Amino acid sequence: MNPIQFQNPRSVDQVPQNAHSSDRNTKTQVEAMAADFEAIFVRQMLKTMRSASLSEGLFDGQGTDQFQDMQDSMLAENMAEKGVFGVAELLSRHVESKNV
Repeated sequence: MNPIQFQNPRSVDQVPQNAHSSDRNTKTQVEAMAADFEAIFVRQMLKTMRSASLSEGLFDGQGTDQFQDMQDSMLAENMAEKGVFGVAELLSRHVESKNV
């Protein structure tokens, strides 16, 4: 049986040269994580809104559903990039205030 080998998540090459670059990288990572979360949140909201539709359209079908899902994903990502709902901003402020 092979022993499990754990790798150090931060190798010597990845250690930042100064604290300022580390803080900047952390802030960038937090903002990216928050924007991704907002995109997922908006995508799920759009999916729920579409599933609540009570009418059947002329062009409803499996292909239409696929393209609507792709459109909803792109719309959610664009809305998250622009911060339409502000979820990403609130989440990143919260994480930064907790110094996580």
